Amino acid sequence: MVDLVDIGVNLAHRRFNADREEVIRRAQAAGVRRMIITGTSAPSSRAAVTLARGYPGILFATAGVHPHEARTLTPAALQEIRELTRFPEVRAIGECGLDFDRDFSPRLVQEAAFAAQLEQACETGLPVFLHERAAHGRFVPILKPFRSRLSGAVVHCFTGGAPELDAYLELDLHIGITGWICDERRGMGLRSVVGRVPADRLMIETDAPFLTPPGAPAPGRRNEPAFLTRVLDAVARSTGRPPDQVAEETSRTAQLFFGLGSSAPPSPAGGAAPRP
Repeated sequence: MVDLVDIGVNLAHRRFNADREEVIRRAQAAGVRRMIITGTSAPSSRAAVTLARGYPGILFATAGVHPHEARTLTPAALQEIRELTRFPEVRAIGECGLDFDRDFSPRLVQEAAFAAQLEQACETGLPVFLHERAAHGRFVPILKPFRSRLSGAVVHCFTGGAPELDAYLELDLHIGITGWICDERRGMGLRSVVGRVPADRLMIETDAPFLTPPGAPAPGRRNEPAFLTRVLDAVARSTGRPPDQVAEETSRTAQLFFGLGSSAPPSPAGGAAPRP
């Protein structure tokens, strides 16, 4: 089996506090050799960087503010995110975007935070790790003016249909697929369109500890990166391609997107890295 890359795992989440080292070992044993830890706020981004620095070459991080936390993106928090991008472990800005499904932060606040982080990605040269839920109509108009200046962008945890997918592919975005595709009920629509994603735009992820694939041996329903193989198998079945081929394609795409073959980000922000 080709070494896998989990492009989105919330490994700094408190649900991993009791056994984080064992979780990482299980992932490695399952063939998940590299993982990108998702930053969802300034504090969680700093925790992600600290954790990644303890596992060089295995763990990497994003730095950003999730739309649920958009109200926390003060000028000081935005500056902290910028400082974190100077660490070589940070390979993308995000998780950022819009979530109009739950509206944990006011929509106008979400939009302002999204635009601020897109601008930061343009300035640092880092790609963006994007979140969109029930907000496609505003997401694309905000993202589109920045696209020519962004080094890359991936819509993480894509769960939409053909119209949304086509719009994202037209913007030359990458697509991240989670265990949502494994769900016989919720994942039906996703399984029917994932084959339309070009191999050089497709990546896989767990979003652990969330979105546990059905049937996974997960006490307490906690997802973990070792279950990425279930996402891989579901994508392979849905696309009609052998699992080893999908593994090779998605891993190669992730390596290129996040610059995992080097010790520095694909487009480094420059400057000396501060200590976390």
